Amino acid sequence: MKPLFTRGPVPGYRMLLCAVLSLALMFAEDRFSWMVDVRASMATLVSPVQWVVSLPTEGISWGALVFADQQELADENRALREQLLNLSSRVQRMASLTSENTRLRELLNAGQRSDIPYITSQLLTLDADPFSHRMVVDRGEQDGVRIGLPVLDAYGLVGQVISTSAYNSRVLMISDASHAVPVEINRNGLRFIAQGSGKIDQVDVLHVPDTADIRVGDLLVTSGLALRFPRGLPVARVTEVYHDPGKPFARVSAEPIAQLERSRNFLIQIPPPVDTDNLYVDDSLDELPRDNLAAPRPEGDDAAQGSAEDTADAQAPTDAAGENN
Repeated sequence: MKPLFTRGPVPGYRMLLCAVLSLALMFAEDRFSWMVDVRASMATLVSPVQWVVSLPTEGISWGALVFADQQELADENRALREQLLNLSSRVQRMASLTSENTRLRELLNAGQRSDIPYITSQLLTLDADPFSHRMVVDRGEQDGVRIGLPVLDAYGLVGQVISTSAYNSRVLMISDASHAVPVEINRNGLRFIAQGSGKIDQVDVLHVPDTADIRVGDLLVTSGLALRFPRGLPVARVTEVYHDPGKPFARVSAEPIAQLERSRNFLIQIPPPVDTDNLYVDDSLDELPRDNLAAPRPEGDDAAQGSAEDTADAQAPTDAAGENN
C-alpha cells in the first residue's frame, strides 16, 4: 500500500500548480480592484499571527528592562534629565518664535496653521526582502488610519501608509526605490524631488541643476506640494554634491533624518482631507497677501461696461498726447 505522505522531494506537478496559482493571483491583483479588499481581509486574518511573532521581541525588551543594572538605569535617567532640560530651553525659544510668526502672518493677512492630530503606533514586522523597504505597524482602519497618511518617528519623516486592514497598516519607507517626496532646502527654499535609492541610509535628490545653491549639510524638508505631506517635516540632510563636468545636473545624495533601521515607535499624522475642487480658493488665496490678488472678472452687462471703461481709460493718454502735438 502506497503511503499517503512521503518525505521525498515535492513532485513536479505540485510545484507547477503552485507556480500557476501564484501567477493567477498576481494577474488578478493587477487587473481587478476587488483584490484590494481580499488583501485587506487576509491581512486582518494574519494580524494575530504577526502579534504572536512580535511577542518574543517584546519579551526580550521587557526582560532587559527588568534585569537591567541599577547603575545603567541611573546613567540613563541622568541623560534623560539633561535632554529634558535642553528640550525645555528649546520650547521656551519656540514660544517666542511662534508669537513672532503669528504677528508676521497677521501682517501678511495669511491664514493660521493649525496643529495636525496624530496617533502613536509600534513596529510589528519588516519585509524580509532587502530591496523592499516596507514595514507593518499596529494601527489600522479601526484607529482612523487611511492610505496616504505620513508616518514619522522622533527625528523625521519615515514614509507613508500604502495599505490598511482593520488592525494594522503597511508603510512604505522613504528609502524605498519606488518612493518619492517633494522637498525644499530649508536654507533657501529651493524645491526638488527626493527619491529612495534602495539603500536604507540614502535618498537621491533628482534633477538638481549644476548651478543650484545646494550644499553638503543642507536640511531637506517637505514642501507640501504633494498634497499628502504637511510642509516642514524633516526628510534628509545632504551628504554629497557631485558636479560632473559637461552634465547639466549635479548628482546629490542625502541621508534620511529618521532612524529607519532602529525606530520602533512612530507617529501617524492625520491631516484633514484636501478638497481638490476648491484648492485654489482655500489654500492659494489664504497664503497670499490680499493686495496681490486680481479682482474677479465681472459677468454679463457689468463685463461689457467694465470693458468699455477700460478702453476709455486706455485711449485717454493717447488723445491727450495728440492734443499736445
